[in-house]
Amino acid sequence: MGDARLAVLEAVLERITYANEDNGYTVARVDTGRGAGDLLTVVGALLGAQPGESLRMEGHWGSHPQYGKQFTVENYTTVLPATIQGIRRYLGSGLIKGIGPKIADRIVEHFGTDTLEVIEGAPKRLIEVPGLGPKRTKMIAVAWEEQKAIKEVMVFLQGVGVSTSIAVRIYKNYGDASISVVKNQPYRLAADVWGIGFLTADRIAQAVGIPHDSPERVKAGLQYALSQATDSGNCFLPEEQLLSDSVKLLQVDAGLVIDCLAELVGEEGVVRESVPDPEGGDPVRAVYLVPFHRAEISLAGQLLRLLRGPEDRLPLFQDVQWDKALTWLAGRTGADLAPEQQQAVRLALTEKVAVLTGGPGCGKSFTVRSVVTLAQAKKAKVVLAAPTGRAAKRLSELTGMEASTVHRLLELKPGGDAAYDKDRPLDADLVVVDEASMLDLLLANKLAKAVPPGAHLLFVGDVDQLPSVGAGEVLRDLLAPGSPVPAVRLTQIFRQAQQSGVVTNAHRINSGVPPITQGLPDFFLFPEEDTEEAGRLTVEVAARRIPAKFGLDPRRDIQVLAPMHRGPAGAGALNGLLQQAITPARPDLPERRFGGRTFRVGDKVTQIRNNYEKGENGVFNGTVGVVTALDTVEQKLTVLTDEDEEIPYDFDELDELSHAYAVTIHRSQGSEYPAVVIPVTTGAWMMLQRNLLYTAVTRAKRLVVLVGSRKAIAQAVRTVSAGRRFTALDHRLSQGAK
Repeated sequence: MGDARLAVLEAVLERITYANEDNGYTVARVDTGRGAGDLLTVVGALLGAQPGESLRMEGHWGSHPQYGKQFTVENYTTVLPATIQGIRRYLGSGLIKGIGPKIADRIVEHFGTDTLEVIEGAPKRLIEVPGLGPKRTKMIAVAWEEQKAIKEVMVFLQGVGVSTSIAVRIYKNYGDASISVVKNQPYRLAADVWGIGFLTADRIAQAVGIPHDSPERVKAGLQYALSQATDSGNCFLPEEQLLSDSVKLLQVDAGLVIDCLAELVGEEGVVRESVPDPEGGDPVRAVYLVPFHRAEISLAGQLLRLLRGPEDRLPLFQDVQWDKALTWLAGRTGADLAPEQQQAVRLALTEKVAVLTGGPGCGKSFTVRSVVTLAQAKKAKVVLAAPTGRAAKRLSELTGMEASTVHRLLELKPGGDAAYDKDRPLDADLVVVDEASMLDLLLANKLAKAVPPGAHLLFVGDVDQLPSVGAGEVLRDLLAPGSPVPAVRLTQIFRQAQQSGVVTNAHRINSGVPPITQGLPDFFLFPEEDTEEAGRLTVEVAARRIPAKFGLDPRRDIQVLAPMHRGPAGAGALNGLLQQAITPARPDLPERRFGGRTFRVGDKVTQIRNNYEKGENGVFNGTVGVVTALDTVEQKLTVLTDEDEEIPYDFDELDELSHAYAVTIHRSQGSEYPAVVIPVTTGAWMMLQRNLLYTAVTRAKRLVVLVGSRKAIAQAVRTVSAGRRFTALDHRLSQGAK
């Protein structure tokens, strides 16, 4: 029972005005039933409560200078409403899938105050209600049962301090076994449930009484430290760093951590291996999570096998008369290739693995088109792919040929296995992968495995951009000194590209020189020293000024790219402001709150995790789309993605979506937009690096607007990113080549 000193308030939740997903802090308006339409403000941990529910809240009365009398909630339970009006509100609130306000009215009209007992005890009787068929009555009964089971798990989980959105996910994962898993194996949650890290699992473990120094906790902590490292791009961690990170994280004795690491190695949870120090010092003891170790060895082995294999599926190019071939090509494409481009074309068609790299305006695209044109002239089977939907679309426009994402090409299945691999390779003579700087280790490995012996594999990308979001630096490792993979770097900027301020400034930034921000028709700076003002100005520029001056659509053509997520000029805050400006609330526009966000029809959104279960071949982190429909009765929202696929989301899956009016520069890789607006403020000081600003500027096809401080821009241009990621692919390739 609650604390005797707590006051009790019973009321119906009318609406949630603010909710913080991370800590569950909620501000809501409730109806105490006193009539006169007076609503009262309540604040506190109300995550999971839905509008329309009757709540019994325990807490304290207080007052707020602006909002007057308010109630601070310590804990709450849902009470089933007793009055007809209450039942109608409760059912019509969209709480139970399949019941909207109209059907709620019909059901309540038929059963009156017995409604909830009927749904609970004799749901088959719902068929008596006019217009309710057997299909819908069954759906309502199932949704009610699930709702009840979730509530039970919720109550238990709230007792151990888990927010409701995570409780729903735990329930979806384990169903009726949820409580038992949480009690007995809480560290499993960190591995099995998306959105639960070690820290949440650790908090739960503490609440259910697992000792601070239990080996299970330490092993889970070690694996968490490694998975954090892979999230920030590393394929392994040096053992010393892993131990010190884990001691700091777990607050336990170093000896215990060393023993548990040895146990993990024995259980094959992790792999320990000696690799050379990139700085040239003593060898490093690298500790890998198993999938990353396997993928690194497999990718290196696969590339070396392709390079050295005796077969060649493009044999005709071994003794082509190149001057004739290039003359024929110029006749087809209407332009001559520069010497470096000629070298790249020959390389791609005569070597079985090759890399083509270079900055904007240096003719990478034209070179790729030339390679494809020549290969097709010899009746070769050419397959084109890129890591993102947008990049694939662009590749397709460029070559006039079908191009797909790597995920679709390999037909990745739930769980991440591919339909095409070593045993069932792609039917291709030449595979071209564009935007290869975005390929992470795991995806590059899946791709390499699917390339048949004798086929040619060409990686195309700009190695000076940010490395992939996932672990590894595949493109950079392929180009490392001592790599056996032949490569061409295009450096000559073509004449028409020299007239573009975007291209000129990208190269200036890349060579450490500040961009020119005056006198150019396509590159502007709006100076603003104050970070908060810069945020507001960014919104003004993206939502109003650019559309007015250049006639561009703020949703489709303009992208705000922020160096970081947090802060007043970060992607998070800007999304809220841009949504207000571009897709404001309207009485006739359906919307759905989820956590701290509101989704509306017309919203620009992005998927923030890989989900292999969605769509035809999964929907992947970074996929962008627009919300086209929102059904509050069926509790579904539909997104039309960049790849022209309609993807339905249940309301309880909305934590997989984030608004995309503004995205971080990291998330924009591989995408191109007609115009980009980049807030560069001293508030993002820690993030400001040359490859970050370079990547942002190179996303623009026609127009770049920087908003912020000259000092911050100078800092970004000056700062070369610190150190390489921990990967040993370059070492494995050069060793294998000896």
